[in-house]
Amino acid sequence: MTHQLIQTSDGSTSLYLPDWNETYHSVHGALQETQHVFIKNGLHLFQNQAISILEIGFGTGLNALVTYQEHENLHLSVHYETVEAFPLSWEEARLMNFPEKLSAPSLVPIFEQMHCCPWEETVALSSSFSIKKRQQLFQTIGDVAAFDLIYFDAFGAQVQPELWEESIFQKMYMALKPKGVLVTYAAKGSVRRAMQACGFVVERLPGPPMKREMLRAQKS
Repeated sequence: MTHQLIQTSDGSTSLYLPDWNETYHSVHGALQETQHVFIKNGLHLFQNQAISILEIGFGTGLNALVTYQEHENLHLSVHYETVEAFPLSWEEARLMNFPEKLSAPSLVPIFEQMHCCPWEETVALSSSFSIKKRQQLFQTIGDVAAFDLIYFDAFGAQVQPELWEESIFQKMYMALKPKGVLVTYAAKGSVRRAMQACGFVVERLPGPPMKREMLRAQKS
C-alpha cells in the first residue's frame, strides 16, 4: 500500500494512505496525540514499577519511542510488546522526524534499533527497557493476563471496523492482568459499548488537540 509523508499540525511527521484516505496519526499533531493519549493517560498511571505493555499497531514506532524516552523519568522497568501485521520498512520509518521533535538526538539509534531488530525476539534496548515485535493479525492475539497496559492504536473504525468490535476487545480483556488498563484515541459510543460488554469499566477523558474525548478502560 502506498504511503505519503506528511507533516502534522505540531510539526511532527506521519504517513498518509491515499487508498484508505487515512493517516497513521492525528493530522492535528502526531506527537501531541501520543503524549496525551498513551503517555499522560496511560503510562503515567504507573510509576516506580516493572510493567508489561502491549501495543496494538506498531506503525511508525512513535508510541514505542516516546515510551522509551519517558520510562526513565517515571522510574519504570518496561517490557514492551508490539503487534503489527504489515510493518513498515526502515527506509520508510527513517523519514519520521520524531527524535528531532522530541529534542533528543540520542534517540536516533534507539529508533533505528526498534525498527531493525528481529521480529519475534525479545531485544534489550537498555537495562530497563526491552521490546518484542510480533508480526501477526490482531485477531490472532491470545495472551492471557500478561500485560499491565495496552495501547490500542489500530487504524480507525471507518477503514477497519472489524478491529473495533467486541471480539477484539474480549482478546484485550483477556490479555490484561487484573486491574490492567487500556487506552485509545477513539471515543465512539459503539467502541465504548463493545468494551463494556467485555467487562471493562470505561471512562471518557478529554481528548488530544482537536478531539473532544478519548477512552480509558480498566479490567474489572
